[in-house]
Amino acid sequence: MSSDALQFALDTAQRAVEIAASAGASAAEATVAITHRYHVEARESTIARLERSTARTLHVRAFAEGRKALLSTSDLSASGMHDAIAATVAQAKHVAVDEFAALPESFAKNGIDLRLYDAALVDRDGDARVEDALELERLIRAQDSRIVNSSGSHYQDAESFTAIANTAGFSGAYTSTRASRSTGPVALDGEVKRTAHYGSAGRRLADLEDLPSIAREAARRATDLFGARKPPTGKFPVIFERDVAATILDDLFSAVSAANAANGNSWLIGRAGTKVGSDAVTIVDDGSMPEKLGSSPFDGEGVATQRTPVFERGVLKTFLYDTYYARKLGATSTGNSNGSGIGTGNFYLQPGSDSLEQLIAATRRGVLVLDTIGFATEHASGTYSRGARGFFIENGELAYPVDEFTIAGMYAEMLAGIDAVGSDLRFDAAVVSPSFRVAEMTVSGN
Repeated sequence: MSSDALQFALDTAQRAVEIAASAGASAAEATVAITHRYHVEARESTIARLERSTARTLHVRAFAEGRKALLSTSDLSASGMHDAIAATVAQAKHVAVDEFAALPESFAKNGIDLRLYDAALVDRDGDARVEDALELERLIRAQDSRIVNSSGSHYQDAESFTAIANTAGFSGAYTSTRASRSTGPVALDGEVKRTAHYGSAGRRLADLEDLPSIAREAARRATDLFGARKPPTGKFPVIFERDVAATILDDLFSAVSAANAANGNSWLIGRAGTKVGSDAVTIVDDGSMPEKLGSSPFDGEGVATQRTPVFERGVLKTFLYDTYYARKLGATSTGNSNGSGIGTGNFYLQPGSDSLEQLIAATRRGVLVLDTIGFATEHASGTYSRGARGFFIENGELAYPVDEFTIAGMYAEMLAGIDAVGSDLRFDAAVVSPSFRVAEMTVSGN
């Protein structure tokens, strides 16, 4: 069944390219994605949502003598594809010439298996999927009597078939799966409702944390902040727990995107080859890692994915490129096209050797950040500011929970100030990080 779907996706992509060529395109590329999704959400003892869906999409890039037009459609019928692609080629002839718009010069080799597919996940019984959500909801409520509600307990999975073909002779296809379990308990702290979220995701069912572990961690995150108050205002060491640390890396990815660099929207412009972070900062993008959520055998243009050191011991080595911005900036694609722009592979900070507990113990007075609120990153200047929740640290121990405070700084100073990196890296998303400590940041509390 899966092999039939993959062959259909590849045949459809090749047929789309043939239609574009016959309509007068000088070059063309077609991507077909077919995804079967399953999602169940439980609230209390009932199913609040049960969804099963199939999405089919075709994306075409048609080139006509230096001009480019794009098509996105879910109509994969022969007549629908023919009419839409012919119209797209005709439109391409009327847009402005762009000297950088063209297919890549080199492509991935076929036959690369990154083990992105789990048959056990696909064959899983529907009742077992439903029971995951129901059991997770039961477990979080059983953890603590102060947990009175939830924002929902979820089980999701997906089976995907991706194919690319172009007029340069490249064609490739691969299958992939992913699954996740997550929950959001709500605990009552007097008249204050404390919310938390925790989950686990992976390519294979076996990669997921078990239900009791997820429930325990989610409940702990909700109840640990009982009695929270504002911390003192001042400049302190700040430890970012791994999930929050990943959001900082997500913002950093925007700064190392060549698209933002080319458009003047990155604080890292002009800093390639210079030392920006501390020696503890080695950040890698690698879309070729087996079994990981950010992996694929080729990117959205058919270019081979690869391991790219972005920072090495604090030195910015490179931006991340697709073919278009590589040409525009005189570089080489790093295999980071997502089909419509620049995306991540597996983008992560290389872990250190200390546990989060050891980072806390080595901090005389500071703040552990467990959650951030709001969005206040200015990518052009590199300004960072967030509302936060967590713990105040005194004498290397968690002294008391804190909330309703702000942490702020400049990204350049934050990277330069990273003086300790944890060992708790977990590949449960495309952008991940271990916990790390910044030697000093501004904390605005009382």
